[in-house]
Amino acid sequence: MYKYDVIIVGAGVAGLYAAMKLPEDKKVLIINKRETFKCNTFYAQGGIALARDKEDIPSHIQDTLAAGDGLCDEEAVKVLSEHSIEAIDDLVNNGFEFDKDNEGHILYTKEAAHSCERIVHAGGDATGRYLHFFLLSQNKHAMLSDARVVDLLIKENKCYGVTVLDHRETKNIYADNVIIASGGVGSLYEYHTNAPCISADMQGLCVMKGIALDRMEMLQFHPTVFVNSSNAQKMLLTEALRGEGATITDENGKRFLFEYDERGELASRDIVSKSIYLYRKKTGLNIYLNFDNFSEEYFAHRFPNIYKNMRALGFKVPEQRVPISPAFHYAIGGIKTDLKGRVPNIEGLYAIGEVASTRVHGANRLASNSLLEGLVFAKIAVDDILENDNFSDQITEFAIEDEVMSYKDDKAKKNQLRKIMWENVSIIRTKRGLTDALETINALLNEKIGKLLQFRLLTAREIVLSALNRTESIGVHTIQEEN
Repeated sequence: MYKYDVIIVGAGVAGLYAAMKLPEDKKVLIINKRETFKCNTFYAQGGIALARDKEDIPSHIQDTLAAGDGLCDEEAVKVLSEHSIEAIDDLVNNGFEFDKDNEGHILYTKEAAHSCERIVHAGGDATGRYLHFFLLSQNKHAMLSDARVVDLLIKENKCYGVTVLDHRETKNIYADNVIIASGGVGSLYEYHTNAPCISADMQGLCVMKGIALDRMEMLQFHPTVFVNSSNAQKMLLTEALRGEGATITDENGKRFLFEYDERGELASRDIVSKSIYLYRKKTGLNIYLNFDNFSEEYFAHRFPNIYKNMRALGFKVPEQRVPISPAFHYAIGGIKTDLKGRVPNIEGLYAIGEVASTRVHGANRLASNSLLEGLVFAKIAVDDILENDNFSDQITEFAIEDEVMSYKDDKAKKNQLRKIMWENVSIIRTKRGLTDALETINALLNEKIGKLLQFRLLTAREIVLSALNRTESIGVHTIQEEN
C-alpha cells in the first residue's frame, strides 16, 4: 500500500503548475481522467492576462472588478494581479516562449473589457496547447492516466486521499494533501467549448460529502463559437479575433452590438453573448463573425489553428464570414476555497483553477484571467502545503464501497440533462424554466442511476438552486421576467 505526500486531481494548467512547484523529493501523483491533452487548458486560444508592470496593476485590478460587476472579492483580485508578473516571469525563466516581435520583445494583445493590450500568447491562437505541452515537459512526478476519482477519503474533517476507478477496478490511494484541479462543468451543456471529459464529477462529489459549492449560477457563455458540428465540444473562435478587429454582424451585414453597448464587439463577453441571444430572438436572423480587416497572410500567421480548422470545414477565411452562436465556456463558481486554495473545514484538501471559487471573477470573468488564475493559485496552494509540512508515513485505511458507477440507460439521461441545462439554465433564465429544470433533475436523481451520473445531476442541481436563489440579474446571471 503506497502513500503520497500530495495527490493532484487533474492535469490542466492548475494541476500541472502545482506539480511543477512541488519539489522532486516529494511523493506526488497526478491523476488524470483521460489522455493528458483532454483538458480545457489544451483548448485555450487567446492567452494569459497579466499586469504589464507594477504601474499597470491598479488598472488590471480595476478592469477585473468592472467585468465582475461588483461581485469580485477585491482581495482575491489583488492577489491575482500582484502575482501575475511573477507567474509569467517564472514560465519564461523556465524556458517557455511567448510570441515576440522582430526585436525579440514579447507581444501583447487586447481582448474585450481590458483597458490596454496586456494579454501574452504563444503559437498565435494556441497558447493553451503550447503551455500544456511545456508544463507536461516540466513534470517530474508520477501520473496516473485513464483513471477517475470517485470518492474523497474524509474522516473527522481531514482528507486522507481518494478512491479511483482505474480500468474498472476501484482502489484507494492515500495522501497527506489532495489538490482538486479538475476543471469546470462543460459536459452538463448541449453546446460547450470544453474538453469532452469535463463533466463536473468533483463538484458533485463535494455535494455528496457536504463540502460547500459557491456561486454555481455564475456560468460564462462565450459569444463567438462555431456550433454547426455534431460534436458536443464546439469550436471556439477566440476573443483575440475581436480584440484585433473582427466584427459581429447579422446575415445582412449589420453590426448590431452597438444597440446594446457602446463598446460593440469589445464589450465584456456576458454582454456580447446576451446581445446576440436577444437580437437573434427579436429578428430571427443568423449571426456571423467577419474577418474583413485581416489579410490572409496575417490571419494565417496570427490565428493558425482557426485558419486551418475553418478552411478544412470549407470556410475560406478571412474572406468568408463564419456563422456563430454563444456556447457554454467557463464555470466562474465552484468549490468554495480561501485565498490559499484551502477548502474550509477539511484539513489537507485544496481546490485550484476553474473547479474552485476564490471569488476572483465575481459575476463575470475578465478575458484571459483564467489561465492566470490557474498559475497564481496553484503556486499559493503549493506554498501553503510546503509551509505546513504535515507529511507523514502513517496511513489511515478506508474500506472500499461497492458501488455501481453506471447503468446502460445513463447515457440517454445524461443527454436529457444536457438539453435541459441548455434550454433552461443558460444565457437567459426564467423562474419557470429553472423550476422545470429542478423538477426534472430531482426526478432523475430518484431513478436507478450510476454514481457518475449522480455526480453530474448533483452539480446541475446546485447550479439551478443557486440561480433560483439569486433573483436579480447581475453579470452572467440574467433572470428574465416571464410574459
